[in-house]
Amino acid sequence: MCGIAGFCGYKNNYLENSGKWITVLQKMNQVQQHRGPDENGTYLTSHCGLAHVRLSIIDLVSGKQPMTRKREGRTCTISYNGEIYNMKEIRKELEKKGVHFETTSDTEVILAGYQRYGVDIVNRLNGIFAFAIWDAWKEQLYLFRDRSGIKPLFYSFQDGGIIFSSEIKGLLSYPGMKACVDREGLCEVFGLGPAKTYGKGVFQNVKELRPGCYLEYSINGAKERCYWQVQSKPHEESYEDTVEHTAWLVEDAVKKQMLSDVPICTFLSGGVDSSLVTAICNEELKKQGKQLTTYSFDFTDNQINFKSNAFQPTQDRPFVEQMVDFLGTDHHFLECNYVELYDDLFEAVDARDLPCMADVESSMLYFCRKVAKRNKVTLTGECADEIFGGYPWFHKKECFDANSFPWSMDMEPRTMLLNDEVKHALPLEEYARAAYEKTIAETPILEGEAPEEKRRRGIAYLNLKWFMQTLLDRMDRTSMRSGLEARVPFADHRIIEYVWNVPWEMKCKNGVVKGLLRAAGEKHLPYDVLYRKKSPYPKTYDPAYEKLLRDNMRQLMEDGTDPICQLLDRKKVMTFMESPTDYGKPFYGQLMAGPQLLAYMIQVNYWLKKYKIEIVS
Repeated sequence: MCGIAGFCGYKNNYLENSGKWITVLQKMNQVQQHRGPDENGTYLTSHCGLAHVRLSIIDLVSGKQPMTRKREGRTCTISYNGEIYNMKEIRKELEKKGVHFETTSDTEVILAGYQRYGVDIVNRLNGIFAFAIWDAWKEQLYLFRDRSGIKPLFYSFQDGGIIFSSEIKGLLSYPGMKACVDREGLCEVFGLGPAKTYGKGVFQNVKELRPGCYLEYSINGAKERCYWQVQSKPHEESYEDTVEHTAWLVEDAVKKQMLSDVPICTFLSGGVDSSLVTAICNEELKKQGKQLTTYSFDFTDNQINFKSNAFQPTQDRPFVEQMVDFLGTDHHFLECNYVELYDDLFEAVDARDLPCMADVESSMLYFCRKVAKRNKVTLTGECADEIFGGYPWFHKKECFDANSFPWSMDMEPRTMLLNDEVKHALPLEEYARAAYEKTIAETPILEGEAPEEKRRRGIAYLNLKWFMQTLLDRMDRTSMRSGLEARVPFADHRIIEYVWNVPWEMKCKNGVVKGLLRAAGEKHLPYDVLYRKKSPYPKTYDPAYEKLLRDNMRQLMEDGTDPICQLLDRKKVMTFMESPTDYGKPFYGQLMAGPQLLAYMIQVNYWLKKYKIEIVS
């Protein structure tokens, strides 16, 4: 996995001051070095510059980037972040057409495919990717992003041209690029955060290339085009065939994503999603006489402080132990204490370039750092809940009746700490409702579908476009911060396309949550794990962590000089911290309740200071 960056413009000739522009590319690389600590490179021509940092996974010797390929008088150069899981099939297809390859990398497969098929190559790729191609013959730049949005890509129009980067920090390192946030950006942070609107970068003038899209940039300007989206159509297979089809898709996705020239591992929580991915990986490695390495995550003394609730009914460890005994993996139990959890709140912001999922994100950052000491590639169970309907909001009546995001139906926690001036200036409820309604209006409908099924399809679409994107962003930034490549087999676009049209009565047969996925995994998992009640990613219940949050927020409020003090009401914050912690009513998702609200505000303050953000009207 890697990081990419670059710029393109037609007003000037970059080669006339090549030293300056090479330095700019190197600086864009430097701030993203964590994404690719193994190698780095730059490419500069008259109207385009490309930068790349590399984490070597495939073709460790000859996969250096940016990569240039000359064929039939046509020169193209690529900077690419990702993995193409069907690269062997595409390579064979191209070789049959007379294409000669000089490396074994998937980078060259994409580049050769582009020279053969043009932009249509993106429709042939099965993988996770964000890449830029400079076509010297056309003098045009193309930016591509994978269908599910697993790999990030941001861009901005500056100096009469375009700049782009895997992470926002790459854009901010470009000369003259300022870190500004306007009213819309503040609405994103306080009205939607830690989610953000797809296509937006929160910072003023920063855009995100949307999943399933590519951008064409030429002397005539920029055009963003959608090459993939889910389509609603009747499902015509029987339940038995649907289970069989789903099982094949999941198994094939996992096997494809095991492609690597370095050892792989998996995250194993003991839930059905990660356990199924782990079991399939384990079976494949056993055929090769290899043992799979697995990791699980928890918090120091969590068994003492754990409080069962509707969102998190049980702890994971007993199920992890059962799976380790069942599979015989080389397992590592990782734990994080409350001080480490707090300290990483700030690096989590550095990783995302935005306030994020508070300690839910900082803990993942901590664990990924530990895993990266032993492994470069991991497979996870992310995205199964969004695709197969695992979250409570797929099932609860109040979510069907609500005219809001089902994971954030109550806006009160988002506004109750803000001072009256900020609340008046920021139309948070209206902004969030407009974002919600826009997505609902975009949902692909199926003529004649019953109202209840139509509503469920709307909730599923919200999950794909919003909640899943937040978790994918979390997974990418926390893993790549330490040079760890995290793969998500359930986000394979073939699984999304197929399950999208499976009726709810099959997805949740006899009322069993994620019943279709459980049925598809029956030959791989023990019954207790397969039909375990859903429990989300763990969080700490340590009162010492809450005290640390309160002490630091109190210090911020009493000092009064930090930027967050201009946004929050001191009296409201103090009153809130004196109230009993409410674990049962998260303000975002299933995990972000009272302590996480404080942690999020602490992150907002750090973000405003660290990035020296100018708030503009």
